Amino acid sequence: MELAHSLLLNEEACNQLGEVQKAEFIFDWLRYLEKLLLATSRGDVKEKQKTLVEQLLSLLNSSPGPPTRKLLAKNLGILYGIGDTFSVYETIDKCNDLIRSKDDSPSYLPTKLAAVVCLGSLYKKLGRILSNTFTETVGNILKAMKSAESQGRYEIMLSLQNILKGLGAAATPCHRDIYKAARSCLTDRSMAVRCAAAKCLFELQNEASFMWSTDLDSVATLCFKSFEGSNYDVRISVSKLLGTVLAKAIISKHPGAAASRQSIRRVSLEEVLELLGTGFLRGSSGFLRASGDMLKGTSSVSRDVRVGITQAYVVFISTLGGAWLEKNFAAILSHMLSLVSQLHPKVTQAQADAVCSRRCVSFILRATIGGLLGEKAQIAAAKDICQAIWKLKKVVDAVMCDGNLETRLGSTDVAASQHMLVCALQELGNLIHGLGTTAAPLLQDSSTGVLDSVISVILHPSISVQLTAAWCLHCIAVALPSYLTPLLDRCLERLTVLRSSPEAVTGFSFAVAALLGAVKHCPLGIPHGKGKIILTLAEDLLCSATQNSRLSAQRTQAGWLLIAALMTLGPAVVSHHLARVLLLWKCVFPVSPKDLETEKSRGDSFTWQVTLEGRAGALCAIKSFVSHCGDLLTEEVIQRLLPPLPCGVDLLTRLSSIIKTYGSPLKTPSVVYRQRLYELLILLPPETYEGHLCAILKELAADLTGPDIQVAASTFLLPPLCHQDDLLLLSPLLQETDHRFIEEQLLLSNGIACGSLEYDPYSIYEKDVGGDSVPKPLPPTLSVISSAIKLFGVVCAHVGEAQRLLTLEQLLDSIKHTKGARQQVVQLHVIASVSSFLKYVAGSKGSLGPEEMRRPALALVTGALESPNPLVRCAAAEAWARLAQVVDDGPFTASLAQVSFDKLKSARDVVTRTGHSLALGSLHRHLGGISSQHLNSCVGILYTLSQDSTSPDVQTWALHSLSLIIDSAGPLYYPHVEPTLSLIIMLLLNVPPTHAEVHQSLGRCLNALITTLGPELQGNSTSVSTLRTSCLLGCAVMQDNPDCLVQAQAISCLQQLHMFAPRHVNLSSLVSCLCEILLDNSVLVNLCSPYLLLRRAVLACLRQLVQREAAEVSEHAVTLAKDSREELTPDANIREVGLEGALLILLDKETDQRLCHDIKETLNHMLTSMAVDKLSFWLKLCKDVLAASADFTAVTCVDTMQEEEGDKGDDASVLTTGRDDRSRPFTSPRWATRVFAADCVCRVINQCESAHCAHFDVALAQEMKKRDSRSDFLVLHLADLIRMAFMAATDHSDQLRLSGLQTLLIVIRRFATIPEPEFPGHVILEQYQANVGAALRPAFTSETAPDVTAKACQVCSAWIASGVVSDLNDLRRVHHLLVSSLTKIQAGKEALSHLYNESASTMEILAVLKAWAEVYIIAVERHKNNKQPLKTASCPEESGRNGSDSSPGLLDLVHTDLGTLSRLWLAALQDFALLTLPSEFASQLPTEGGAFYTAETSENAKLHYNNSWALILHATALWLTSTGFVVADPDEGASNLSRPVTPTSMCQGSSSGAIAKSPEDVYSDRFHLILGISVEFLCSLRSDATMESITACLHALQALLDVPWPRSKIGSDQALGIELLNVLHRVILTRESPSIQLASLEVVRQIICAAQEHVKEKRRSAEVDDGAAEKETLPEFGEGKDTGGLVPGKSLVFATLELCVCILVRQLPELNPKLTGSPGIKATKPQMLSEDGSRLVSAALVILSELPAVCSPEEDGTHQELDEVSLLTAITVFILSTSPEVTIIPCLQKRCIEKFKVTLEIKDAMVQIKTYQLLLSIFQYPNPAVSYPYIYSLVSSIVEKLQEIDKKNPEDTAELQIFQEGIKVLEALVTIAEEQHRSQLVACLLPILISFLLDENALGSATSIMRNLHDFALQNLMQIGPQYSSVFKSVMASSPSLKARLEAAIKGNQESVKVGTPTSKHTKHPGKNSSIQLKTSFL
Repeated sequence: MELAHSLLLNEEACNQLGEVQKAEFIFDWLRYLEKLLLATSRGDVKEKQKTLVEQLLSLLNSSPGPPTRKLLAKNLGILYGIGDTFSVYETIDKCNDLIRSKDDSPSYLPTKLAAVVCLGSLYKKLGRILSNTFTETVGNILKAMKSAESQGRYEIMLSLQNILKGLGAAATPCHRDIYKAARSCLTDRSMAVRCAAAKCLFELQNEASFMWSTDLDSVATLCFKSFEGSNYDVRISVSKLLGTVLAKAIISKHPGAAASRQSIRRVSLEEVLELLGTGFLRGSSGFLRASGDMLKGTSSVSRDVRVGITQAYVVFISTLGGAWLEKNFAAILSHMLSLVSQLHPKVTQAQADAVCSRRCVSFILRATIGGLLGEKAQIAAAKDICQAIWKLKKVVDAVMCDGNLETRLGSTDVAASQHMLVCALQELGNLIHGLGTTAAPLLQDSSTGVLDSVISVILHPSISVQLTAAWCLHCIAVALPSYLTPLLDRCLERLTVLRSSPEAVTGFSFAVAALLGAVKHCPLGIPHGKGKIILTLAEDLLCSATQNSRLSAQRTQAGWLLIAALMTLGPAVVSHHLARVLLLWKCVFPVSPKDLETEKSRGDSFTWQVTLEGRAGALCAIKSFVSHCGDLLTEEVIQRLLPPLPCGVDLLTRLSSIIKTYGSPLKTPSVVYRQRLYELLILLPPETYEGHLCAILKELAADLTGPDIQVAASTFLLPPLCHQDDLLLLSPLLQETDHRFIEEQLLLSNGIACGSLEYDPYSIYEKDVGGDSVPKPLPPTLSVISSAIKLFGVVCAHVGEAQRLLTLEQLLDSIKHTKGARQQVVQLHVIASVSSFLKYVAGSKGSLGPEEMRRPALALVTGALESPNPLVRCAAAEAWARLAQVVDDGPFTASLAQVSFDKLKSARDVVTRTGHSLALGSLHRHLGGISSQHLNSCVGILYTLSQDSTSPDVQTWALHSLSLIIDSAGPLYYPHVEPTLSLIIMLLLNVPPTHAEVHQSLGRCLNALITTLGPELQGNSTSVSTLRTSCLLGCAVMQDNPDCLVQAQAISCLQQLHMFAPRHVNLSSLVSCLCEILLDNSVLVNLCSPYLLLRRAVLACLRQLVQREAAEVSEHAVTLAKDSREELTPDANIREVGLEGALLILLDKETDQRLCHDIKETLNHMLTSMAVDKLSFWLKLCKDVLAASADFTAVTCVDTMQEEEGDKGDDASVLTTGRDDRSRPFTSPRWATRVFAADCVCRVINQCESAHCAHFDVALAQEMKKRDSRSDFLVLHLADLIRMAFMAATDHSDQLRLSGLQTLLIVIRRFATIPEPEFPGHVILEQYQANVGAALRPAFTSETAPDVTAKACQVCSAWIASGVVSDLNDLRRVHHLLVSSLTKIQAGKEALSHLYNESASTMEILAVLKAWAEVYIIAVERHKNNKQPLKTASCPEESGRNGSDSSPGLLDLVHTDLGTLSRLWLAALQDFALLTLPSEFASQLPTEGGAFYTAETSENAKLHYNNSWALILHATALWLTSTGFVVADPDEGASNLSRPVTPTSMCQGSSSGAIAKSPEDVYSDRFHLILGISVEFLCSLRSDATMESITACLHALQALLDVPWPRSKIGSDQALGIELLNVLHRVILTRESPSIQLASLEVVRQIICAAQEHVKEKRRSAEVDDGAAEKETLPEFGEGKDTGGLVPGKSLVFATLELCVCILVRQLPELNPKLTGSPGIKATKPQMLSEDGSRLVSAALVILSELPAVCSPEEDGTHQELDEVSLLTAITVFILSTSPEVTIIPCLQKRCIEKFKVTLEIKDAMVQIKTYQLLLSIFQYPNPAVSYPYIYSLVSSIVEKLQEIDKKNPEDTAELQIFQEGIKVLEALVTIAEEQHRSQLVACLLPILISFLLDENALGSATSIMRNLHDFALQNLMQIGPQYSSVFKSVMASSPSLKARLEAAIKGNQESVKVGTPTSKHTKHPGKNSSIQLKTSFL
């Protein structure tokens, strides 16, 4: 392929290639040429231009494929645009000649088409230069169009579009001709041609003013016609055209009358709406014909026309924009509502039609109000909708007051109002739901009366209005949880008062059910007691239903509806009422079949209606119970559920006969009854209705094949049974699109309604399915089929095999015995049920049964595989594979594949070939690679099919199937990769663009191939690089495809390639492609790439790219925005706000959940990798989003002027008008986007934490900024951070307030300690006190939600604890907020708001207590730290910030409330202790709950206690220690609180009226409470236990053991101590954090201290008692008693040793003998300990040193000395290995020297020997600063010691050794000493040595020890003498006695040598001795 990369085509290389490679080569060259031309200089291009043009034109003649011709044309345009233009006319003539050619053969067609495309490209590029030739060209093209086929018409339309684009206004002469041609194409039978014509007309309307003036009506009618029979793409294109033209008609500025002769009339909004409205109501047939048809009652607007017009409405309003919509909202709203009013009897004549029209209107309102308006404008819109509702209500009221019942019900007004009300209410609900808590002002505004308007409509006679009103209340409650309980109360009250009005009973029961459904969306819930009220009301309604026949049906339905909705509250609520519900359930069915029989003979049609309604309701309630309260389904409950079921099934079998008896009014109730029973049975385990399986199966079979089913609704039955991927083959309607809400109705045939709330009132409390908010249940006739199919799968799998076989045979017969359309319906139901059965069996790993089952199953599926309905074929292919899976037999699978092979070889029809090709793919997908020979056959057949250009459908299905095979075959597919890839490329280059579905399948194949190749794509071999180039080429072809879904495929293929071979994907072109798609779309999301799937693909790809290369992606995007041409207005925002900003804008407009999630993830990755480098950019982005409010110019600008007077930039904006809001990147973002921005701020702060320390250091940051102005640090943006947090924390939206408070909290925690360099002694945050106070204050108002208040409490305590503010008066502002909360919560769980669940008040109370606990802990800590400065600080400066005056102040602040607090804290801890008890103690818990929680809500309360107990525990422990467990708290009796705190003595002493406990007992209880909670928590640390909790818990234990009383408790109870130690050991093992380990060790130390105190105390008391007796008789105290053994598990010392050794070995692994001793392990150099490690080791050693005091004293002192030796060794190692600056610290040195001195005095020989050895090494230390002090202090004592030996002769070797070691020390000193001191030392040493010498007499009789001593002394003398001869001589001279002794000794020595006595070890060396002789003779 490298040969293709040249300016001219390498024809030689090209001609050597095969057909496919040649096409690939040419395409690659053209791609390269396009880039090259733009980069080459003009001169070089001109030089080669002639050759190039010839080459390109010759390619034009060689039948190029569609992508090639497009590129070829583009290159021609670029070439002439850069080079000379003189030969262009010749080129144009050539193209025109090619088009005129009479050759109609298919082989010539590509050349003609290429000529058409070239003309379009040339005119587009060169424009007016060619204006003199264009009339001829256009004429020629239009003439060619008359005889062209669809591909030709398609290309001609697109070419004309390009010509118009290039020429602009110069093309006016041809406008009419083009318009005429495009008109005919707009209703072409080919959909692609319609789309192309729409694009052409869209270009035309830019200049041709007649389209939006004189011809406006005909354009509209033409578009309506174009919608008929259209597909999704056509509707998108044509609606864009129609909407834009109509918008232009309104806003266009017409030229003066002089310029255009006829005066053009201005079109008014009313006329445009009238035009669209006529189309919506009467379709495309024109007014006159329609009115005639209407009189006959035949015409009906087809759905696709109505859906198309709906989209045109949206485009029309979106084009005019949000500001325009705001101004004209009233007119638009009334027009929209009038579309569904009964004034046009056509629309609403049938229920189905009405539902569909309502859905269209809802879609228009949602897309425009929801998509275009900011929050303020939305609130105004909501007010307008309310006004409309009031007006409609008045009309209804007027009619309802009319006494005459007949006129009342038939009134057209009521019927007309109902659909308008449904649309209005639904939009109102959606609006408020979207606004969330920002809608609060709207609901508080009494003039609008939102709630009143909605509640008043609940009494409307139409059930659909009542349901929608209820749904609207549901939305309000979800958006504003504080309204949930009041609304519920109001509706319950109305329901009770108006229970005699049928409308009220129905309407308000709907409302209550809808509100109950909202509870699961509101985390704060509703008061627990509501459940009881609702159940009582429901019972009441059910019991009173029979009293009044006028109300019986309504009351029955209402009763069961309330019970069913109540079940959604979950097990916590339902468990309390279950017995009553089961009783009602039991009573609803007769007890025995006999009773059912008698029942059947009684009653009439009406009573049966009520009965069926009641039983269906009961079934629904139980279904709701089973699905929402699974935890309650115990064996016992299931047994109580079962008895009514047999009777329910029995009734099912008799329904048909009952209908026969009582007539058709029972039809609908019986269908509903069936559906409810089926739904319940699906949920129950099949074992529960085992006995009735056969009866149920018969009924199901009858339902599915019965004669009364008319409609085939495959589109909702089959998709769940098909594989998701296969649905891509079918209509795009089954895929997710932005218009799914309205497009759905096109899936159903015209007679069937799409889903709507009134078909199933019971769906109102269910969770909404999918993204659309309002539930859309299908009509019962359809949903019963759906349930029957599901149930069939379950039941058929559980009946006996014979019965199963029989059923399948019956189903097969039922298909054979029907004909025509009826047969299709039956076949559809049968294949659906068989699929469902196979899916169930496969899912539950069951088997099909005996072999004879295979035949009917196979026959059923094979029949369906050849059904004309593609959806049935899809489901059948899936069933085909599942059949093989279930049979699980190789030969059978092979035979299935063979069946498909044979069919595919012989069949010629599309249906068979598509069905069986998919069947092969499906087999592979479910069973993996079947076998390689099968794989080859499959691939071969699918290759052939995929090249069948006569049928695009066959190609599409075959290629899709091939993609499945590639996916499932994996590595087995390698041999086929190359041929498959070249097949794909060939098809991509040749399949016409009009067959988009083939291209989509090709994309899937390419994607599967790339996945199969995987990382191998990185390789460098020729074969791999060829494959890679082909893949990239395929992607390039697909990227240029006009179809959105093909582009989406291209992007996901590139994404895969980027993952496997990132170096080979051109990032900049990929990013620019992604950005272009995003940007074309971000202007108006409703107009943007209409394809959701394309936007998803773009974002999924971006998300992956930024994970690796965020910075590059961001740069490429900005570069693209700067380079791109000016006319692309939308990308202005990327220039300003970068890709990140563009994504934020998109996030604000997108509604699709998955897409929003991907945008957030992408932004998060970008933030993580770039926030630190682009700090200002990110913060500005977040600030812009947070500051952008709906009413910009009014609010923000004033704000900026006040806050930053210096900033003149904003002054101008005050003067700008509202129109100029385009300049601001973010116009009124939604609250969800603002919340995301606030979260981003927190993330930015977190990112900075791990970056440079200057981010949190003002002085450093300023200095570095001076050095390099580009550097940027977070601390310099503190004002912005505070401001953003403030804006968020004071917003209307609760979510945003929570995010703002969280941001504030993070800011306080991170910046609290940073000093302010300009004001020493102050911190940087101090200047923001006012902002913090102002941000917190609103959170403490009475109407704030408890979760916001709880968060604010946390911020308050953090602010007070941070120590930022030292002045008490300043602190009081925030402190006051906490005091107010404390006052509020003192009333306990009773007095807090009844708006929410009791657990919400628990949350608030605990948040307040936790906040106070944090403040108290900090206050105590500071007080402790400042104890010392209190005494010393004399001058005021010293006691500055943090000084002594502030801290006691903080403690004083808390002190006033301490009495109250301590009591509340103890109560909370007791609650927590009760809640953590295991479930087996549940019966012992107090029935009324605890101090702050109620028994019913205990589960929810646990969570809140878990969040706050730890700090409360710490605070309580501190408080208890401050009272010392001795002094009674002064406030304890005095404070008379108005609340009864828990009636336990623990908190209240004697006031509870119980038996008064002694203080000792109270203390004991409190001590055990704290200890119990701590041990329980620490001994089983959950993985989610926070560091904060563990630390707080350990600190609490430390505080507790700080005072004597608790220590005595622990000391005296050894088992307790051991348990605590074991728990702490576990903590140390499971938590690596040094701070936790240190805290644990501190507690261990305290436990040991407690034990020591206890031992001392016992010894002391024993001594006192036995004072008189002898000491020996004293008992031993401490561990080890008399045996000295420590028993593991019973010994405190042993437990401590385990723990300390564990710490030491972890820090110093070399201590572990197993590690160091084992042969495999090399001795490594000991690592230096970290600072934390050193602390841990020293703490452990301290504990170890304390242990002996706990042990019993030893009997004998033998081991004591060893201890001395180890200690001295340790000291020596310390002195020698630590740096001198540590060892010469006087106090240390002094104590070490002392130790040596003491040891020298010890009599033990071993100790002395060791001491001398150690001292020797210290004296020899090279640094004199270290060694000299030891020498000075110790030498004298050593000399004394040695002199003593002279007086007392040594008796054993040990004493001998002492002498020898001592001498060694002195000798060493001589060598170390300075010159002037040496003589003195030698003078000391000589007498000592001489004193050990023996004369000849003594030598003979001496002991061996003495003789050794003599020899040693003599030898040393012989060495020293010659060295220091002068000193030697002078000593000898001065002391004759010494001299004499020495001579005698030498003599004696010589004698002994002669005699040869073996006395001396030196005798072996006579030579040595003789040398001594010689030397000594000098004397």
